[in-house]
Parts: sequence; C-alpha cells; structure tokens
Amino acid sequence: MSCVILIALAAHAAFITETDGHAEVSLDPLRELLATDQRQVLEFFFVGLQDVSETTVDRQELLYNASVLAHYAQVSTQADVDWPAPANLSAVFDHFVSDTTLLHDSLMMETAGAQCLLLAGFFEDQMRQRHNIRWYAELGASFFSRAAVQEQSPSKARLLNTIARRFEPWRRRHARLSRELRDQPYVLIPPKPPTLIS
Repeated sequence: MSCVILIALAAHAAFITETDGHAEVSLDPLRELLATDQRQVLEFFFVGLQDVSETTVDRQELLYNASVLAHYAQVSTQADVDWPAPANLSAVFDHFVSDTTLLHDSLMMETAGAQCLLLAGFFEDQMRQRHNIRWYAELGASFFSRAAVQEQSPSKARLLNTIARRFEPWRRRHARLSRELRDQPYVLIPPKPPTLIS
C-alpha cells in the first residue's frame, strides 16, 4: 500500500508545462521524489541511528551499522548479483549454519552477522513471531567473532570484534530505529507547479 501511495504522490508532483501551445508533463519533480543514491541512503541511516544512540557511541561502529542498513535497503531478496538480502532468519540459518563450508570465510561470516543484525534488529517485530530473536542475536555475534578472527586487516578485525561484543546494543538500536520510522507520519509535499502566465 505504501508503494502505491508513493507513486500516487509522485504522479501528483509531475506538473504540466506549456511549450509552443502544446502541453507536456515534466517528470523532474517525480525524479526528485523517487531518485536516491547510495550516499543519501547511507546518510539517512547514519542520522537515524545517531538519533537513537547515546552521544558516546563510537562513530566507526555507527558508520558500519548505517552501511549495513543502507546496503540491504538497496538489495533485493531476489538479487542475481552480490549476496541477496535474506527474506527471513530461516534463510540465514539455511545459508550459514547448515552449510559448514562457510565457517572459515571471513567475508561470508561478516555477511551472516550483518544479516542477523538486519533481521533480528531492524526487522525484529516481523521476525519475532517465527524466530527466537535472542538465539539469532547470539548467532550473529558469533558470526562477527568468526569473521574478526579470520580477517586479514587488523583494523577491520578490531571493528568486527567490537561489533560482535556490542551486537545486542546495536541490534536494539536497529529495532528502535525501525519502530520510530514506522511510527513517523510520512507526508510528501510535492513541489508547486509553476503558474502559467496568460
């Protein structure tokens, strides 16, 4: 339903201009409402997480968590490239727990941890009915720990280890951000069309 509303609002944002006596629809406002680049998505989640975090939160951890949310906000569950966004925590279990060949792959363990953080955190309310959130939070933390142990870069290994140790507070922040976003009233005010001078 929200997608339909967004499209309807965007359609209203398109306005009619007159050139040489012919009416034409300008799609610039439509593009303006719908176009979002990676930087904007990252900034959106960075600011959102910052708002639900303590002022003492580590900036590097904040940026990492915002990048996880931004990444999965732009990746389909049906993506053919990269690693698709998981539809639910059962998919994470099937890909990363059942398949033990990935346990020694740092990137795959980081991906598994990030997916647990996304689903057990940001989508906690949706996942809680079918999954044990506490168990998946512990699993996610263990994925980040495994990724840290196998990471070649010392600074990245430290970050992954920190995320593992602070998984639960970050998971709660993700959940809080999700609830706050869901509870916010969204009103898109379309730009006013230019006035036609007769």
